Amino acid sequence: MKKLAVIGIGRLGLCFALNAERVGYEIVGVDINHEYVNQLNQKAFSSPEPHVDEYLSASTRFRATNDFSVIDQEAIEYIYIIVPTPSLPDATFSHQYIDEVINQLCLLPTPKNQKHIIIGSTVMPGYCDQLIVKLKSLNYSISYNPEFIAQGSIIHDQQYPDQILIGEGHPKATEFLKKLYGKMCLSHPDFHVMDRISAEITKLATNCFLTMKISFANSIGDLVIQSGGEVEKVLSAIGADSRIGNKYLKYGFGFGGPCFPRDNQALLKYAEQKDTSLPLSQATIEVNNKHLYFQLNELLAENKDTYVFDSVSYKKGTDILEESQQLKLAVELAKKGKRVIVKESTMVRGQLEKFYPNLFVFE
Repeated sequence: MKKLAVIGIGRLGLCFALNAERVGYEIVGVDINHEYVNQLNQKAFSSPEPHVDEYLSASTRFRATNDFSVIDQEAIEYIYIIVPTPSLPDATFSHQYIDEVINQLCLLPTPKNQKHIIIGSTVMPGYCDQLIVKLKSLNYSISYNPEFIAQGSIIHDQQYPDQILIGEGHPKATEFLKKLYGKMCLSHPDFHVMDRISAEITKLATNCFLTMKISFANSIGDLVIQSGGEVEKVLSAIGADSRIGNKYLKYGFGFGGPCFPRDNQALLKYAEQKDTSLPLSQATIEVNNKHLYFQLNELLAENKDTYVFDSVSYKKGTDILEESQQLKLAVELAKKGKRVIVKESTMVRGQLEKFYPNLFVFE
């Protein structure tokens, strides 16, 4: 049985660990939060992510620890890192938490047999190549294997991916990942193996294209509404062209959440660092912002005293408010004196009451 260390067992890392555990891998999850680790080991943790509670309860080969030395003590060969990489003020990603993990690994005895680090966190292009310079003499390889998932459906998205992206650091790590995903995935994803920097760019560029498609659909939809036409029929006809496709070509709220906006900004910043430009990505962000105010003006034109939102999270069914266009609309309406009723979960309501006290009416 292959043993895998997953360093960073937050929302995404825990889903990955539990999915791998279910298909026969022994998983050691490493995290710095003592209380959280205890809750996981006691199976007392509850997650808003679908299936996590069920998978955790049923797990028999997953355990959590705060002790990094377990990687040396148990001779774990494969180390998956999936810690946060928050955005910095200049739109690049902070690699602080990955660096802290790497520093902990450097404190361990140099392994006699090569170990393979696989980074699942979203990083700036070039970061993994910088890491290998530091780690090569310590007998580690570095591969990049980001995921294409959405909050609120992580377990499902990991089981049914369209593709597996691997920035190869060592053929042995690539073979390990192919076997792992071959067992974990219930779909038949394409495997795309390339050098690390190409994979880092691919991850960001994929999300940038999706947001561009969302913004295109919304901008055409805005035009059709202003023209008195039928939005859904127009977009359905455009998407019927096999060169375009209907996925992400729907009219609705602008894109938001913890990934799409920041990935656009990060790739723009990277292009700037390379003395080039990505005008389509820049336009995507501008269109997204303009669409928000188009929708706001459309709602205000209805001249209602009360507006009802079934959800204000960035994606219905999640508890995430980050960059939510729905929430921005609700806030703008309330600030203009409208009565805004929000129907949300207790968890989301708690966040709203904290950050927007007395602004909304809850049902």
